[in-house]
Amino acid sequence: MMLKGELEEEVKDELELLELPGTSPGQLMKHFGPGMILMMTGIGTSHLVTAPVAGGRFAYDLLWCIPVAYIFKYYGFEMAFRFTNATGKSLLDAYATAWRKWPVWYVLLTTLLQCIVGQAGRLIACSAVLYYFFAQFMGLDAPMSAYGLLLGVLSVSILLTGRYKAIELVAKVSAGVLVLSSTVVYLVKPAPLASMSHFFSFETPAGSWLIVVAFLGLLPTGMDVSLQASEWGKAKKVGTGRIRNLLEERRVASVFDPFTSTKEDLMVDTSKLSPHAREYCRRWFKIGLWDFRFGHLVSFLIACLFLLLAAVWLYPNPVEGHAVMGEIAKIFTRSVGPSTMAIFLIGSFAATFSTAFNYFDGWPRVVAACFRNLYRPTFELRGISTEDLTTEHRSKWYSEYNIYRMTMFFSLATAVAIIAGIPRPVWLILVASAVAFFVAPVVFALNLYYCFAVIPSNDKVFYPSTFAAWFGWGSLLVFTGLTALLIMARVFGIGLLGA
Repeated sequence: MMLKGELEEEVKDELELLELPGTSPGQLMKHFGPGMILMMTGIGTSHLVTAPVAGGRFAYDLLWCIPVAYIFKYYGFEMAFRFTNATGKSLLDAYATAWRKWPVWYVLLTTLLQCIVGQAGRLIACSAVLYYFFAQFMGLDAPMSAYGLLLGVLSVSILLTGRYKAIELVAKVSAGVLVLSSTVVYLVKPAPLASMSHFFSFETPAGSWLIVVAFLGLLPTGMDVSLQASEWGKAKKVGTGRIRNLLEERRVASVFDPFTSTKEDLMVDTSKLSPHAREYCRRWFKIGLWDFRFGHLVSFLIACLFLLLAAVWLYPNPVEGHAVMGEIAKIFTRSVGPSTMAIFLIGSFAATFSTAFNYFDGWPRVVAACFRNLYRPTFELRGISTEDLTTEHRSKWYSEYNIYRMTMFFSLATAVAIIAGIPRPVWLILVASAVAFFVAPVVFALNLYYCFAVIPSNDKVFYPSTFAAWFGWGSLLVFTGLTALLIMARVFGIGLLGA
């Protein structure tokens, strides 16, 4: 039998071999992952469709929605990165410790709804780009659902075969082209300085309520994506996530079982780790935070840019219909010339496709994680990464991997069916955004609660600061208040938003 001193020495030896990640600007970009993916999931619909619709219909009046969404939703997202880096577990693991696992059931039901309506909204945005391109340049008037099916099958095939790194690289480069070209177009005729006052002027013109909800729901993206980011962060297997299993095996941290453990079992007391291991975990946490913050900032700037561009070049314009991307492309043709339309279409396709693509992975990943925490046989066959899979993982329908795959096919079939029945890109995108908005406060509150309840308060690295505590809970109150106002305005007919 190994003595306690020998056990601690063995653990120490393994932890001392951990390679510290570099934190120079170039190395940071190399290590970025979940935060950038989170940003890419939002740019496709909220930025390229909702922001131009807002600018085209209401000029600068809804500009205030953008900073409100980014500022008051910030800590809801940050807590997901903070919790996963502090514990090596995902937020859904924490949700499983609640009474009768009610948060997991809530997330499961709302995510299945998002797999249908939400994915239809993301997929139709990408389909609208192809629809316009082939109708405009090749005279091909295929139904929107055909493009949705084609893109959905392509996304699912790439994900299930694992051949997506090249596609991801091309998408990022093309999205970069979109950002650069949009900035150049903005500089051709910048919005007047007086219009910037709308950042601080809360106006809600008649008929704007659905766009307001869409902005607050999907900027920078839906709050439910924080759960996807948590799962992505866990799957990355760096920092505390890399050593969590080792600490559990050696009884340095509690073994977590979602069916018998409490939230206290999720805690990792980093004060018990060696200085080298603590520095390793600290660096990966800082990388994760900068990953998220950089993506959050870029996403904010792009959203502002597209609303301002639409207000300058499109207003007044309803920006709707099958050829919605053609309407938005007028920003480029009117400002620089028809030749720039191709650049816009390439960049917008990359951005919208990356959004739909990421959601085909994210929501099924969350559904599978819910089953992992609700159904013990699934927990026993947990894991989605190729290196985690065994023959049994592939053969048993209830394995986390197979539930992930089945949900992906379910999302594909139902989203395409909705697009076929409701081929209205802008309306469908706004409704999908509204769904994300109304489910957000619950996820926001749970993310905050479990960070404060699980992370040791004496942990100066991972525990939220006093400012984060006050501003985080304050943001939740503001965001929940906005949700309540919109519910009163639309469900109970109380005229609060001029709609």
